[in-house]
Amino acid sequence: MSNILEVRNVTKVYEKHVALDDVSITIEEGSVFGLLGPNGAGKTSLIRIINQITAPDSGTISFNGGPLKPEHTAQIGYLPEERGLYKKMEVGEQALYLAQLKGLTRPEAIKRLKYWFEKFEITSWWKKKVEELSKGMQQKIQFIVTVVHEPKLLILDEPFTGFDPINANLIKDELIEMRKKGVTIALSTHRMESVEELCTHIALINKARKLIEGPVKEVRKLYKSNVYAIEYEGNNIGLANSLWGDFELVENEIEGDWKKALIKVEGNIDTNALLQGLINNVTIHSFREVMPTMNDIFIQSVTNNEIQTIHE
Repeated sequence: MSNILEVRNVTKVYEKHVALDDVSITIEEGSVFGLLGPNGAGKTSLIRIINQITAPDSGTISFNGGPLKPEHTAQIGYLPEERGLYKKMEVGEQALYLAQLKGLTRPEAIKRLKYWFEKFEITSWWKKKVEELSKGMQQKIQFIVTVVHEPKLLILDEPFTGFDPINANLIKDELIEMRKKGVTIALSTHRMESVEELCTHIALINKARKLIEGPVKEVRKLYKSNVYAIEYEGNNIGLANSLWGDFELVENEIEGDWKKALIKVEGNIDTNALLQGLINNVTIHSFREVMPTMNDIFIQSVTNNEIQTIHE
């Protein structure tokens, strides 16, 4: 898989504040890349540099295999966290203006905007002024003008802010469809459930430094704690005996005829051997490894502030 964007050793300093400290990330073509980190970590600074709103003090950025240039903005869609619609303008007039700024002819802009307004069932908004719309409605308009020129790379900074759950799902569905058509998506969000649902790759930045980057599956493996959840029938004492030594009984509860337990494995052990040891003592109804959530990984990474390396 080729890379659509490569950020190499980028540093950015505002007066005495270091916003980015030698940050490198790689975004594969066709991926959904989550740029994560707490407030003030440097995410927005990096996004603004990629969009050529500001320039790095040092480092390089490549787009589609070559140096990032001003003309590449026509192939990038950017939805900033702070929205920028003109309150007094009519919705349709403004959408048309912004679409033409992205290089579309007026007839092509009208055609594409009509498609999106019909798809989102908002054709009646065309003549309304932006100030007449709710924040969520304004977000829909902002999303449309971000994607109307069919960018190769779509960069979204907190894209679900202001949306109710129904409209948030609507946008998620659109992002999934766009990815199927080959669009690469990079999003910055504090909503870890959105990362779980959408992202194939992530990078986590804290205090201006990148702590970790890689495919979501590999990141979760790196942070796993060898904890397994089981549902079983049998004697608790038998289970406890089977766990003596290499295993630790973390949690055990009775729910009707079945019992539930969490066990933690010390060191490396073959999963089949673990399961066989349990079967010798109890009847197993379900058995699964408990993998960390992105929320768990976020908190652990930021709290420890340690750089981790994934070996693929």
